[in-house]
Amino acid sequence: MAPSIKDVAVRAGVSIGTVSNVLNRPDKVAEATRDQVLAAIAELGFVRNSSAAQLRAGTSRSLGLIVLDMANPFFHDVAKGVEDVATELGYAVVLCNSDEQASREDRYLQVLEEQRVRGVLITPVEVSSERLDALRRRGTPTVLVDRHDPRVNCCSVAVDDVAGGELAGAHLLAKGHERIAFFTGPLAIQQCADRLDGLRNTVADAGRDPDTAIDVIELPALKARIAYEAARDIFERSTDITAAFCANDLLALGLLRAAVSTGRRVPQDIAILGYDDIEFAADAAVPLSSIRQPTLQIGRNAAQLLLEECDHPDTHAHQQVMFKPELVIRDST
Repeated sequence: MAPSIKDVAVRAGVSIGTVSNVLNRPDKVAEATRDQVLAAIAELGFVRNSSAAQLRAGTSRSLGLIVLDMANPFFHDVAKGVEDVATELGYAVVLCNSDEQASREDRYLQVLEEQRVRGVLITPVEVSSERLDALRRRGTPTVLVDRHDPRVNCCSVAVDDVAGGELAGAHLLAKGHERIAFFTGPLAIQQCADRLDGLRNTVADAGRDPDTAIDVIELPALKARIAYEAARDIFERSTDITAAFCANDLLALGLLRAAVSTGRRVPQDIAILGYDDIEFAADAAVPLSSIRQPTLQIGRNAAQLLLEECDHPDTHAHQQVMFKPELVIRDST
């Protein structure tokens, strides 16, 4: 069995209270006694149970982060931004992957609450869920990440995805494309729906009918292989689609692979525009144009807002931070 604080006290010849003081208030212990206790800790290989101490004190040093898909580099970068702030302030981050499944998200929320994390950052499958609402009601600070809904009583950090869709549409229309395919994950995901709304806005503003100028290809998940298989099927049939806007870069990379494998030239035969501007976008076989999001800053701001609410619950005012996306033009368009 792992040595206990009692074992340390016996080895050092002091009381349990003295060992506790060495661990938590070392300045209150005489130097000779402190050295004696530290020597016993080293000899026994004692590791303090910080979790139990934090539960007794009512303050945890861990934060929960639930994301939709850790296979997506966008969430890697967001998580790094969260972790950077957490590390600076002495917190650890418990990372959970819902895999776009509401049932897994509910389970992780339950586990994080049972572990008494200080607060939760979440990109929810749905903005409002019974368990997420209950978590907030019971007093666990929560911040929505890459989500925005003014009806929800908590902080949020997101990007204006409608504006991102408008940037994409304006760029492809300016290149002379008559029909645009929008490859997307489930439109129940708010980001996907917002990016489509932005695209439709731009097409309508150009005097075109969005219902005839845009082909919506809704896929079951935002994954490259799914996009590749769907696009191959489309490309093997005759089509007059000359441009594709993808709801994220993984879909765009799958589409790029399908185009190359079916003999289509990019961008001469089909222009491809992604979203997120992940690290791999610039290094694709044909460097990928994309709508850039400030991923690290999203994570950092979300963590800062969460810890501000944790530390100052009585004076904290919820904020809805909304970043603007940026068009990055490369060879694919």
